[in-house]
Amino acid sequence: MNPFSRKLAASSLLLLSFPLASAQTLQTRTRYVLRPGDTLELQYRLTSDLNQTAIVQPDGFVNLSVAGDVHVGGLTVKQAHDLIVEKDSAKLNNPELNLILKDFTHPTITVAGEVKGPGKLELKENTTALGAVMATGGFTVNAKSGQILVFRKAGDDFVEVKQLNFSKLKKNADLERDMDLQPGDVVFVPRDRIATIQHYMSLTNVGMYFDPTTIGR
Repeated sequence: MNPFSRKLAASSLLLLSFPLASAQTLQTRTRYVLRPGDTLELQYRLTSDLNQTAIVQPDGFVNLSVAGDVHVGGLTVKQAHDLIVEKDSAKLNNPELNLILKDFTHPTITVAGEVKGPGKLELKENTTALGAVMATGGFTVNAKSGQILVFRKAGDDFVEVKQLNFSKLKKNADLERDMDLQPGDVVFVPRDRIATIQHYMSLTNVGMYFDPTTIGR
């Protein structure tokens, strides 16, 4: 093979590798993290009398017979396993633990305001703000669809607010104005235009629009 042919073959191989890399990237999924209400089953291989079932409490802790109170909220099952084994090791010699996610809470979102069926919805994969509104039956005649607000918890006392405009959705490109939702998000459809919206608000101020305890739950 002459030098030119070798270069051409190498270039073709490089080009063919890009779609494969892209496909692998698209298939990447975030691992499930533990949430309040999830049920964990602990099975010890050599000391079955220590086996137990534990429920993740609202503050993210589980109370375990050997390790005591362990904060597992926000951890993957693997991370929670490693943390529990680390704490168990202070009392047990080389503990062999099988940690099983026995049951889990289905993440939810809330749609409030001027929609036909306000309330909580189970969050399915790739649910968007507009999709959530449509799942409630759509806008009421009084809805201000040009100012949809999405509230997302940002710490213990504040929420992040995103404004969306769904008043002129005429083609697929307009859907770029939409956004994917996360567990605990609240989509609020106002009746009247709200003059001033801060990017971050305190939970106390959110109470002017809806029950702030629904955020992040």
